[in-house]
Amino acid sequence: MRDHFEIRDHDAAGRIGRLEVPRAGVTVETPALLPVVNPNVLTIEPRRLAEEFGAEMLITNSYIIRSTDRVRDRVLDRGLHDFLGFDGAIMTDSGSFQLAEYGDIDVTTEEIIEFQRRIGSDVATPVDVPTPPDVDRERAERELETTKRALADAEAAETGDMLVNGPVQGSTFPDLREEAGRHASATDLDVFPVGAMVPLLNSYRYAEVVEAVRAAKRGLDPDAPVHLFGAGHPMMLALAVAAGCDLFDSAAYALMARDGRYLTVSGTEHLEEMEYFPCSCPVCAEHTPAELRETDATEELLAEHNLHVTFEELRRVKAAIRSGNLLQLVDRRARGHPAMLDGLRTLLDHADELERTDPASKDAFFYTSHESARRPEVRRHHDRLSRLAVPDRLLLTESDAPSNHDYGAVWRVKPPFGPFPRALSETYPLTAEVPERVDGAAQVAAAEGVASLAAANPDTAITLGHDDWVPRALDAVPDDVETENLRHLGR
Repeated sequence: MRDHFEIRDHDAAGRIGRLEVPRAGVTVETPALLPVVNPNVLTIEPRRLAEEFGAEMLITNSYIIRSTDRVRDRVLDRGLHDFLGFDGAIMTDSGSFQLAEYGDIDVTTEEIIEFQRRIGSDVATPVDVPTPPDVDRERAERELETTKRALADAEAAETGDMLVNGPVQGSTFPDLREEAGRHASATDLDVFPVGAMVPLLNSYRYAEVVEAVRAAKRGLDPDAPVHLFGAGHPMMLALAVAAGCDLFDSAAYALMARDGRYLTVSGTEHLEEMEYFPCSCPVCAEHTPAELRETDATEELLAEHNLHVTFEELRRVKAAIRSGNLLQLVDRRARGHPAMLDGLRTLLDHADELERTDPASKDAFFYTSHESARRPEVRRHHDRLSRLAVPDRLLLTESDAPSNHDYGAVWRVKPPFGPFPRALSETYPLTAEVPERVDGAAQVAAAEGVASLAAANPDTAITLGHDDWVPRALDAVPDDVETENLRHLGR
């Protein structure tokens, strides 16, 4: 058990937590965004990141500091916090990104961990190998072994009260990611980044990002804080949190601004093509796109907007976790980009895993798309049907209960959940708001609920009254369940 991370709220696999960072003497609320600060070029002063944007933690690169004489000497003399002018927690990268980009770096894990300790880092990183996507398995296995040795070197290093990252690698092989997570979790390390995600994120391969995260989570302890390295686009934060990530680091706010790109929760716009701003952050409220293009501070102001919209989305994600509608937020974001829809569908492939941490009761369930039929609440309801007592003859119906009948009981049927006793009508999630014109996916899910009830009660004679279900839903109803189309009755 990791006593430096406390989970306060859950929704799906997302959580609100408190990460204690003892060397900084602070506690960081998660999910948290760590803006990337280049020690050579401060696009936005770190002091402002805390005061104006609410950043509690940031990340900078200890390898760049160590390799730049004029910066290294000043940081060693003054300490990292004083050099950056930031009182919150500071995580430092080790040069692994440079290793991935250039193929070699002139530092070992032992050396860089010691350097990070000397400059006053609060969370250090070993020199792991960020194996990119789509490599052959032999390479992924070989480089994972190198990363495991780096974790062992980090575990053996003198770190004092400095936390240390235990990166989880494995390329695009879910079984290697799970193995790496299990290995990292067995160490004494503290925070667990899912690494080498930038190529997937830059290509909007969100389905594969979700697969990598879920595989790593299967190996990691449930209370392990998980960092998604290189993630910071506001479009995908809700998805990543729902998959189980707690920390994110982003240079996107600055890199995108340098290229004239404007971040939104549904994608990226080009400033030169914009006539109106859809945002009401201070930058957008005080400038038109034309004015922002003409100012001498275009890059800095655009970076500020990018940070505002990213932190705003993170606050929205936290509010969604607290109110129990995180998956509804992910569903809304999925309507903004096809890659996000791929990510949501992949996440719901793991509904059984999400159900383990998803609260049994929330404020509301809104059925808004086909994907709603696959949410963990639906799976949980089907699993619990076997606990309910049933009579010898049972009527399941989408209509009102008939006044005269010879059934032992009449239960309601409500897509996507399926059957339930009427006494449970006011309990979550059966209070769900469902459109009057439900789609085939909801009917299929309801039919699967009927099948679960029938399987648990083979001696009960069940009749189903349905509201003109689609053929594939009726195909999911067991043959020994009698069916009546309510729209045809009385004809």
